[in-house]
Amino acid sequence: MGPQKLLQLSQIGKSFSAIRVLDGISMDLNAGEVHVLAGENGAGKSTLIKILAGIHPEYDGTIELAGRPVRFATPHEANRQGISVIHQEMSLVDSMSVADNILLGREPARLGGWWLDRAAQIRRVLELCRQFDLTFTAAELSRPVEQFSLSVKNRIEIAKALAFDARILVMDEPTSALNRAEAEKLFTLMEALKRRGCGIIYISHKMEEIYRVADRITVLRDGKWVGTATVQQCPEPKLIQWMIGRELSEYIPPRARRPSPGGERPRLEVRAFHVPNPDPSRPDAVRNFSASVHAGEVVGLAGLQGAGGSELFQGLFGAYGEVCLGSVRIDGELFRPRSPGDSIRRGLAHLTADRKSTGLVLGLSVEQNVGLASLPELSPGGWLRPGLERQAATRHIGALRIRLASLGQEAGTLSGGNQQKVVLAKWLETRPKVLLLEEPTRGVDIGTKHEIYSLMNQWSAEGLAILLISTDMPELLGLSDRIIVLHRGEITASFDRGEATPEKILAAAMGSGAVIRRDHEPQRAERDGLAWSASFLEESSA
Repeated sequence: MGPQKLLQLSQIGKSFSAIRVLDGISMDLNAGEVHVLAGENGAGKSTLIKILAGIHPEYDGTIELAGRPVRFATPHEANRQGISVIHQEMSLVDSMSVADNILLGREPARLGGWWLDRAAQIRRVLELCRQFDLTFTAAELSRPVEQFSLSVKNRIEIAKALAFDARILVMDEPTSALNRAEAEKLFTLMEALKRRGCGIIYISHKMEEIYRVADRITVLRDGKWVGTATVQQCPEPKLIQWMIGRELSEYIPPRARRPSPGGERPRLEVRAFHVPNPDPSRPDAVRNFSASVHAGEVVGLAGLQGAGGSELFQGLFGAYGEVCLGSVRIDGELFRPRSPGDSIRRGLAHLTADRKSTGLVLGLSVEQNVGLASLPELSPGGWLRPGLERQAATRHIGALRIRLASLGQEAGTLSGGNQQKVVLAKWLETRPKVLLLEEPTRGVDIGTKHEIYSLMNQWSAEGLAILLISTDMPELLGLSDRIIVLHRGEITASFDRGEATPEKILAAAMGSGAVIRRDHEPQRAERDGLAWSASFLEESSA
């Protein structure tokens, strides 16, 4: 007897106005399996999931649960039928408590349903949190969600989905805000759910992750079904070809490494830079950071979550005002970060890790988003010139191969990869000298990643200096000329491209073991006026 079929989607189609976004999609899901749904941004994955979740009730085709035809008019109906979806955009209410979010709409009541049974709510939530290793106290469960980090919010979202006792769980990029250890906890939980007979539809752009969790893989491209295969029948080259319609000869395209800069002046010099912690009782978020980046160079920043990389970028970009200490020079000229506007004028651009919250204004058009950081240049005399704004957007749309219906299309309606390209276009329009790139390929498909890698090669060849933060280890190793490692706000190691390995980087990021603290090399450190010593740090990771 074969596996029990929980779900069957047959010939699913969907159009928005005259645009056909799904056309004849069929796939199924068995009990106790993880079925990966793969494809480039814009392939139709999110639309298909929204149909299954009851968000888009109008569609062609049929959905069957355990052989029974269903059609959900609302997400609540889908939830009642045992389908829970963890969307890439979180559905948490920041102002509400953790407990209220997790059991929202399913609150235990007493006295005939008129009063919330707070004690029962806390007991139920603590039980769910233990399943996912969320170590909340009863007091913390009463705190607003907005007080927690993005990774904790992500796990709260998962606990919220599990509170439905779902038989079918859909996970859309669930590890995008999780570090490796937290992702492993999620994978362990998924194995437990499989043993209980749950079926999981899993969406991810991370190749390593796909082959870590998948039993079967279905690929969509341009709204159409391409193929379904077991993970053994679908090696990575075949999967890539299915997804993008062609082979990639090199996942990370090679680039000509610039020669040693010798006595050349760095494009960016940072010395003894400190970023205060918002909580004055805690140590500085970044302490005594010193580094240099030359024109055409890509320097990677590695570290575990909370190591200080994001705070460093915010401080350099002037997001914290004038509270940061230390010196910054751009092309040899002293620069005091005061505000993002001032930093932009001096040649700094900062691509943040969260494009939806801090990279784009989702309700504005693509054309307006591209011009946001360059309004002074696009508004001579204080009046916005729509013609200049349109020219700027058109230029970058062609150069970055942004797929859209029109310049007036809202940025929030684009696929994730095209949204990321719009943010990049916004910063390129400022004509920067230094690019601070924080997770530039988070949440984008492999084809778009390849395009962004090629663009980074092009930008460095044109003389831009790039500081890169990435939690994708192959990406960090493949793109960086040097890698600087942070632990608790301090530099613990710096590696040349040839000597960097995942093991060395992880050891330095954890602050454990004997790690040599130095800049790129004694000669370079001396040239840059940086103090260098080959002292060994015996710092505990505790």
